[in-house]
Amino acid sequence: MIKTINKNQDDKTKWFLFDAKDKILGRFCTEIADTVRGKKETSFIENAVCGNKVVVINTDQIRVSGKKEEAKRYYHYSGFHGGLKEKSLGTMRQEDSRQIIYIAVKGMLPKNKLRDKFLSNIKLYKNSDHKHKNINFQ
Repeated sequence: MIKTINKNQDDKTKWFLFDAKDKILGRFCTEIADTVRGKKETSFIENAVCGNKVVVINTDQIRVSGKKEEAKRYYHYSGFHGGLKEKSLGTMRQEDSRQIIYIAVKGMLPKNKLRDKFLSNIKLYKNSDHKHKNINFQ
């Protein structure tokens, strides 16, 4: 198997801190997806993982516009007949607000083998307490 090596890329991992407090869901998740892919880096290559890591705090306080709190639906299929499960955004927020951002960013990343690697570089926290306090964020 041939591996693609980006010679222009820095070996140093860059950490970014995003605060979701009072941010609109779609616009905020676009920033996260672009950052974790490294699209703003000068050494961006589409077929390589750049190594940016993203920490998102205050996922409980993300906002949506309009009536999406009741109208937006998330679907999950169990694989069995009649196994289509449905949840509203409000229900997802009560159960685990991190899943809202995770699903939105997952949909914005390319659908290939790199998507799981990108998603593993995103750390989501419900409030401002996180275990990455000793890292220098950019």
